[in-house]
Amino acid sequence: MENLQLKQTANEIRKGIVTAVYSAKSGHPGGSLSAADIFTYLYFEEMKVDPENPRDPARDRFVLSKGHVAPGLYATLAHRGFFPVEELTRLRHVGSYLQGHPDMKHIPGVDMSSGSLGQGFSAAVGMALAGKMDGAGYRVYALAGDGEIQEGQIWEAAMFAGHRMLDNLVLVVDNNGLQIDGNIADVCSPYPIDKKLEAFNFHVISIDGHDFDQIRAAFQEARNIKGMPTAIIARTVKGKGVSFMENQASWHGAAPNDEQYAVAMEDLKKAGEALCQK
Repeated sequence: MENLQLKQTANEIRKGIVTAVYSAKSGHPGGSLSAADIFTYLYFEEMKVDPENPRDPARDRFVLSKGHVAPGLYATLAHRGFFPVEELTRLRHVGSYLQGHPDMKHIPGVDMSSGSLGQGFSAAVGMALAGKMDGAGYRVYALAGDGEIQEGQIWEAAMFAGHRMLDNLVLVVDNNGLQIDGNIADVCSPYPIDKKLEAFNFHVISIDGHDFDQIRAAFQEARNIKGMPTAIIARTVKGKGVSFMENQASWHGAAPNDEQYAVAMEDLKKAGEALCQK
């Protein structure tokens, strides 16, 4: 897809995120919105997946390690064709398969149940190792939060991945700088993230996580790296695309009311119209 199409798709995914969280009256919009461009590139450009055959053994795998931003993953899967977009309005409703965290048993396109922070990346590392042992050609991608990497299990998994030279593995760190308690640098600073990952034998690429040229270049570079896993540190804006949510830690896990929902959707509508002018 061309960059303009990717931007338009990401904007629709952001609409889906806001609608899902609003409909649920709960959820995590901030980190879902910050990762929307990464989700878009992965599912519409980078990964080999088939909505008609979501369990294809040859598919690429994705693990949402920061599982609370499930609205972002669900909106992406819906727009990619894994299930109807209308299902997003049933997020967290009784009887809906769209639970508050990803569930691999019931949601088409979800490769790993996640939500306990730090654990998802370990599962992704295991998938990558299994691919190597089986001689399979699939690649494994994991998305972690910059607050999540305060968890020790992230670094145990990184140590193992680096030691095993899992060059079929890509870790993306959504570096929006905010977690539920505020600025990550104040809560428990993980910086310098790049130097830490390099010490664990990762090839590290730092990008603007909202620039599709940089996103594309990073994933293409990762494909050419041999003998070590890759980490992409994506600098993003929490709440990206919604004026009153941007860079506000308070929107880590809160749902908009009726008035706020209207403002958010108007922001995204205007963004979409602006893209149509290009």
